[in-house]
Amino acid sequence: MRRIALLGPQRLQPIISQALDRVAGQGPLAVVTAGWQERESEVDELADHVRRPITNLRLHARAEEVFQAHPELFSILRERQDQLKLLQQLHRLRLDYVLEAARRLLRRSPSSTLLEKEQESAIEAVRSLDDHHAASLRDIHREFEARLKEPSREALLRHRRELEEILGDSVALAIAGGHVAVLLNRLRLFEIPALLGDLPVVAWSAGAMALADRVVLFHDHPPQGAGNAEILDIGLGLAPGILPLPHAESRLRLDDPVRVSLFARRFSPAACVTLDNGSSLLWEGQSWTDGSNTRRLQPSGDVEVFEVL
Repeated sequence: MRRIALLGPQRLQPIISQALDRVAGQGPLAVVTAGWQERESEVDELADHVRRPITNLRLHARAEEVFQAHPELFSILRERQDQLKLLQQLHRLRLDYVLEAARRLLRRSPSSTLLEKEQESAIEAVRSLDDHHAASLRDIHREFEARLKEPSREALLRHRRELEEILGDSVALAIAGGHVAVLLNRLRLFEIPALLGDLPVVAWSAGAMALADRVVLFHDHPPQGAGNAEILDIGLGLAPGILPLPHAESRLRLDDPVRVSLFARRFSPAACVTLDNGSSLLWEGQSWTDGSNTRRLQPSGDVEVFEVL
């Protein structure tokens, strides 16, 4: 069974080294920094912190090489991104209405059996829309993944073989943050989940988000107005039962019981878990345990210290 560590942001309070000691033995570390895009090669600071040999998988750079060798592949992926972008716009339009109705009902008082039934129905409407959106995302990925599996694309197959060899010689894979959509695209292109076997994984920020079943974007107070959390994409599904929320303290109104309750109930049964500076969450094969400074959004509207899941 694969061991996993999900961490909060690492720039101000790096704890990657401690997490690696917990989930993996000593030895070489493979690293994905594709979410940084043009800064993908900047891994010296990470290497100094973990104090072990590291190999940058260079997924962003490798993808550029593959696109040069197979221009049609880039066209296919661009077409997929255009469809995903349009789908997101349509989903966002519908989401505005059902979320606003749910919030208004949750803020009504006094409570009654009738009101509680209507509140639950409103939340179920949001869940139903989310499920519809997730199914549409899966359909798009399924269609395009079939088109990507062309055996004649030797450059892509060569890179996958090289990556499999590097991972086979590593004791763990570290996945950094950055742009989560770019990160997901590159991980999927090279089929990294299929190459992992039982290799332990340490991931932080957007890297942690990518491992969940669903990737959810969230910000309760963006510059353009009140924000609505939305499902951006289907995740890699390597972190069962968890919805990681990096930078939650700065992006969510954790002191607003209505918004917290709606968030927790909307994405249930996944546990909505905050990952801020110094936070860690560990999967050692049977359950999730709190490494430190990790909290869970509750259906009651409270935010409590995470224990065991």
